[in-house]
Amino acid sequence: YIGGAGVAKGYLNRPELTAERFLRDPFSAAPNARMYKTGDLGRWLSDGNIEYRGRNDFQVKIRGFRIELGEIEAKLSECAGVREAVVIAREDVAGDKRLIAYLVADEGFDLSVADLRQALARKLAEYMIPSAFVQLDAMPLTANGKLDRQALPGLDSMMLAARQNEAPQGEIEETLAAMWRELLRAPIVGRQDNFFELGGHSLLVVQFIHRLQAETSYRIAVRDLFQHPVLLELAAHIAAAELLLQVAVTADASDESVPV
Repeated sequence: YIGGAGVAKGYLNRPELTAERFLRDPFSAAPNARMYKTGDLGRWLSDGNIEYRGRNDFQVKIRGFRIELGEIEAKLSECAGVREAVVIAREDVAGDKRLIAYLVADEGFDLSVADLRQALARKLAEYMIPSAFVQLDAMPLTANGKLDRQALPGLDSMMLAARQNEAPQGEIEETLAAMWRELLRAPIVGRQDNFFELGGHSLLVVQFIHRLQAETSYRIAVRDLFQHPVLLELAAHIAAAELLLQVAVTADASDESVPV
């Protein structure tokens, strides 16, 4: 909140917004004193400076966890090559709310999802790491020069997470890719795509494994997906496990005694 002689009387011809943002100042003896509710969150440091901590009106709830979007934005802004960062919670599908990060890179800097996720993982809990990263040339602004969150593009512009790579090859890769496309709502999944870079998280890992076991003969553990998050690597792991299973079955059959 900002008070004092420099505070305006309100927004021109916007009585409702004025009532919401310009409040009575309880710290002033003047009868008509007002203070302005900025929506910014800060803390007063011992040296007299105020450290900006993000916004206090952008708290969201994801998978049961309350998250301050400003905290994630602050950590993203500390990552190498990131000039601007905005994080929002999108619910394009009912019941599936996801954190999406929108980034503007420093000139000449090529941002990498893997690097960003690694940097955030050192500072934030897993549920606070965005599911998708979208790189923009510039942030959309309103007429008065403020960020226009409503104008941020949808997930079709997930250019950082999407890779231009080979199409899935073989039955196992094609099966995995089909499931990833549906679970992660990714229009294209290639051999080099990473489950977590496409928006996967711990809850989707469990859903994927359950569906894989229900619809196919393939069996994997949760740790397998974390150790082999790239589609072709996970397919190779499954293929190797299937081969070992076949060898074991063949060996068991050959050990059976032949009736006389």
